[in-house]
Formats: sequence, C-alpha cells, structure tokens
Amino acid sequence: MTSSSPAENKKRKRLFNILKFLIFLGIGIFFVYWFLLKLSPEQKDAIWQSFLGARWGWVALVMLSSIVAHFIRALRWRLLFKPLGHIPSVNNTFGAVMVTYLANLAFPRLGEVMRCAMLRTSERIPMEKSIGTVVTERLFDILMFAVVILLGFLLMFSSVKDFIYDSLSQKFSTLPTLAVIATAGVILLVILFVLFKLFHERLLKFKPYKKIIDLISGCIDGVKSILHLGPKSTVLFLLYSATIYFLYIVGGWLILKAFGDTQTLGFQTAFVIYLFGSVGMMISQGGLGAYPVLVWQALVIYGVGETTGLACGWLLWGSQQAIVIVVGLAFLIYFSLLKNRDK
Repeated sequence: MTSSSPAENKKRKRLFNILKFLIFLGIGIFFVYWFLLKLSPEQKDAIWQSFLGARWGWVALVMLSSIVAHFIRALRWRLLFKPLGHIPSVNNTFGAVMVTYLANLAFPRLGEVMRCAMLRTSERIPMEKSIGTVVTERLFDILMFAVVILLGFLLMFSSVKDFIYDSLSQKFSTLPTLAVIATAGVILLVILFVLFKLFHERLLKFKPYKKIIDLISGCIDGVKSILHLGPKSTVLFLLYSATIYFLYIVGGWLILKAFGDTQTLGFQTAFVIYLFGSVGMMISQGGLGAYPVLVWQALVIYGVGETTGLACGWLLWGSQQAIVIVVGLAFLIYFSLLKNRDK
C-alpha cells in the first residue's frame, strides 16, 4: 500500500476543513430558517418592535464589555511568552486575538493559526512557539469552562431543576424522585470507576481510547505549565482568566437591562444565559442561529416570553459579533500593511 504524498494530505485536510465549515454554517442557517418558519408575521413584527424599543445605551455597554474581555485575553496570552524569552507588544497581541475571532467566524480554529501568523509578522516570534502558547491557553480555558459550568449548576440548580422536572412531567406520567436519580447517578459513577480500573490497560490498545487519555494528560500538563510563569505572573494569569469569564457573564446581565421585560432579572440569569449561549457557539458556525435561540430558551426558565427572549438573544449575539468584525477587520488591514512595509 502506497502512502499519500504531502500534497495529497494537504489537499484532503483543506477539503475536510471546507466540509466542516459548511456543516457548521449549515447548522446555523438551519436554526435561523427553522425558527423564522415557526414565527408568524405578528411575532416577527413584535420581535422587530422589541429591537426598536431596546435601550441602546445598555447595548453599547455590552459591546464595551466584550472588547474589554478580548483585551484582557490578549494580556493573558502575552504572559505565556515570558518563559520563551519574548515580550510581544500589547497592541500586536490584542490585534492578533481580534483577528483570531474574525477568522473563526469563517472557519473553525483557523483563527488559532492566524493569530500565530500575525505575531510572526509583527514580532518575529516563530510559529511553533506561538502555537505552544495557544495550546496551553486553550487547555486552561477548558478547565475554566468546567469550573464555570459547575458554579452555574450550583447557582441555578433549584430553578433549572424545577423547570426540567415540570417539562418532563408533561411528557411522562411518572418520574423518579430526585433522591432516586441522585442515588442512581452515584451507583453509575462507582460502576464506571470500577470498570476503568479493571479494563484501563486493555483499553489502551484501542486508538480512540488512547487518544482520549492522551488528550486528558495533555490538558493536565498544559495547565501545570502555567505554574512555571513564576508566582506573580501565575496569579496575574488566574486573575485575568477569572475577569474574562466574569465579563462574558456581565455582557448577558447588561443585555437584560436593555429590555423592560428583563431589566429586573439578576446576575444568576446572566450566568444561565452564558452557559446556554456557549452551547450555541459550539454547535453552529459562530453561534449563528443557535446562540439567540438558546439564550431565549435560557430566559424561558425565568418566565420571559418568546418575543423578548429572541430579541435579547439576537441583540446580544449581534453586538458581540459586530465588535469582532469591525475591530478584527481593522487589525487585519493593519497587519497586512505591516507585512507589505517589511518586504
């Protein structure tokens, strides 16, 4: 059997990326089409009127919180270059981060490569070094997101528990009590732990399982590498990380203030909005379609109607993407001019 040439592998990878982009974009368009199809002309008009009636000063604050979060992410990423002997400028690091988000709107994960290329152009930092810092940052983000999910679950447990239980009660005549569900969950975890201990060595022979274990191991190593920054930089890295996710949640709280029907809802609601919206960003290209719908579903838990809920979701998503497009394009032009000047 002959092995594929590098050119063929590159072509296949490009085709795979295009296919992945089309799939994610298709999911986003499907969500938009599906929910527009379900809306009556009266409902569409009501949503539009909600947009017009929104307090746009609060929307401006949403955009401000979004760009500050991106700026702090750039400051956090900059810390990871210190052990490598590089200290990129704040301007170029921030610009590279914004180009990342812009590129990811087109192709998932293209932005990670793009931002490394931007620093190579502007700071002469080798790609392989930048990519290492990006991997470390992303691994830590996975950990941070898990912490946020856990905190969100604890904060919204009572509200979501009642909402899910009531929804299921409408479909099933009998449901087990919470105590029974918790007991079953504990038993399941014990069984899985025992199976892991018994069959771990055998399962390592299977490539998919080994890849999962290697990924988990890589995540742990990546997080540990942050401790090598030094005490002061490590504390700063953790502080930046907490601030980034805090600002993400603040954006949801600010958008609630933009509508009369949601202005009394608090920070807990914003937490739920962030969790639901994050799922939307994962399942469709740039969150197109899915993000606003899932924000609306989060607000349903708190008794917010469809009209206001969808308007809230679209305005939150649109304001964040507007910042990415405008600032990202500006920096893309900046880096292009910088590259041409150095030729």
